Amino acid sequence: MTESHVDLTPMLDVVFILLIFFIVTATFAQEDALGLEPPPTDGTADPAQKAMVVAVAESGVVTVDGRPTDIGSVRANIERVRAASPDVRILIKADPKAKSGTVVLIRDAAYAAGYTEGVNFVLDRKT
Repeated sequence: MTESHVDLTPMLDVVFILLIFFIVTATFAQEDALGLEPPPTDGTADPAQKAMVVAVAESGVVTVDGRPTDIGSVRANIERVRAASPDVRILIKADPKAKSGTVVLIRDAAYAAGYTEGVNFVLDRKT
């Protein structure tokens, strides 16, 4: 009785050629980065310039200038303060354990209220 033998070399060649083809022709998604500006630390910041502080606690509670508020009304608060004094800056102060989605919603609300720059972000490290 004779044994039959199957040569797997041609199949492996085809598999490697397909693998190389798919790696070379693959397109990768370009991730968008968050457009957050850290506050200036080189002394160029004007200490007399007012800043509206939007704080996010670890529990998800959002406060605007010390007053607790709903995430949906952050944009209205920013627009109200900007109408009163257009040179005010926005400072997003977030707890390190706060949800990043909440911080992004606040940043988006500031951009929607007309801020293209002047939105700063700091981590609220309580020691």
